[in-house]
Amino acid sequence: MKNFIMKAGFVLAGGITQGMGMGFFLFPHAIPSGGAGGLAVLINYFFDINMGLALWIVNFSMLLLAIKYLGNSSTIWTMVGMTITSLSVYFFQTVINLSVGNVWTDLLLGSIFLGIGIGLLLREGVSNGGVGVIALIFANSRGILPGKTLFWMNGVIFIIIAFIVRWEIILQALISQWISTKMVDRVFRYRKT
Repeated sequence: MKNFIMKAGFVLAGGITQGMGMGFFLFPHAIPSGGAGGLAVLINYFFDINMGLALWIVNFSMLLLAIKYLGNSSTIWTMVGMTITSLSVYFFQTVINLSVGNVWTDLLLGSIFLGIGIGLLLREGVSNGGVGVIALIFANSRGILPGKTLFWMNGVIFIIIAFIVRWEIILQALISQWISTKMVDRVFRYRKT
C-alpha cells in the first residue's frame, strides 16, 4: 500500500508539474511541448482530421505499444498521468490564467517544469503519453536514459513540421526539447532502487 501511495503521489506531482510547464509557459506562445502534438498537427494537415481526434489517435496508438511492451500496469498509470496532465493544462490555462510574459523566459521556465514532470513520470515507469511511450520502451529495454531518445524523436518530428507547415516554431521547439529532456534525464537518474 505504501508503494502504491508513493507512486500515486509521484504520478500526481509529475502530471501537475508537466501541465504547469505547458499551460503557464509554453502553450501561450504556441511552443509545441512534444512529438505527440506534432504528429497530431501532421495528421490534421494531411488528412484534415480534427486536432483533438488526431491527438487521441496518436496517444491511443502509443498506449497500444505500452500494453504490448510495458504491461497493463504501466498502461493504466500512463492513462492516469495523461489525464492529470490534461486537467492541469486546462486548469493552468483557464482557472489561473497568467498574462503572457517574455517568450524566452517562459520557454526556459516551461521547459524546466515540463522536463521535471516528465522525468517524475518516467522514473515511476509511467509514460507521459505520446512518444514518451517509445522513449520509456527504449530506456527499459536498452538501459539508457529516456531524455536523449525523446529529444531526437521530437526533434525529427519538429523538423518535419517545419518543412511541411511552418518554420517559425522550430528553434523554440528544439530549444525547449533540449532543456526539458536534460531535465528528464536529471530526474530519471534518481530512480528508485
